[in-house]
Amino acid sequence: MDSAHHDCCQHHDHHHELVVDDVGVRYRRLTALDHVSLATSCGNRVALIGPNGAGKSTLIKAIAGLVPRTTGTIRWRGSAVRRWSREFAYLPQREEVDWSFPITVRGLVEMGRYPQTGMWGRFSDNDHQAVEQALATLDLLDLADRQIRELSGGQQQRAFLARSIAQEAHVLLLDEPFTGLDRRASFQLGETLGELAREGRLIIASHHDLNTVVPLFDEALLLATQPIAFGPTTEVLTPENLALTFNETPPVSAK
Repeated sequence: MDSAHHDCCQHHDHHHELVVDDVGVRYRRLTALDHVSLATSCGNRVALIGPNGAGKSTLIKAIAGLVPRTTGTIRWRGSAVRRWSREFAYLPQREEVDWSFPITVRGLVEMGRYPQTGMWGRFSDNDHQAVEQALATLDLLDLADRQIRELSGGQQQRAFLARSIAQEAHVLLLDEPFTGLDRRASFQLGETLGELAREGRLIIASHHDLNTVVPLFDEALLLATQPIAFGPTTEVLTPENLALTFNETPPVSAK
């Protein structure tokens, strides 16, 4: 384990593990998630794979504490997660964001400090330092005064990640972060997520491109409302599991 990873995780003691146990979510009569369980830990990148309506976004929001669970428990560092925690950062799908909102990159990243300062609290030197560090980590210092609507898709994703870093979140919950990015931006985002994981953060992301799961992620949960398989990506992405997940044999090798 490298020193950066150890630094981020050392105060987690031996409990820097996320355990999702028998989680279910219902929207009125619709079962969105059914008996979902997985256990993963600090330093991993986990892909949620499944067809539209499989519950990927719902699982991300349930872990983030944004939708109520019908059944099950979620434990982080050995304690039950009952509501939103500042150790969790949620990044919505890009189409859910109002990009016309008049805020600069720096302003967006500063929002990551609100859980510590309160909405109207004064920023301490520590808060300013955390914002500058997050901007530098995501290579956004040159864009700090730009309006978020002026950014490319990849830059917008990096700005939201910088907000998470400023928040000092340990679990990053990303809903389809690669959607709409060109190949270069996707590669850069993949590199960034790899670095954040190596520093000791846990990355959980819904993802739809089966060709890039293995290089981008360490583990995968195949989901079709119910869990089909969970484990190392190379072990769970079998034709049999994918056929069960997608109710067909998807074109895994299509290039």
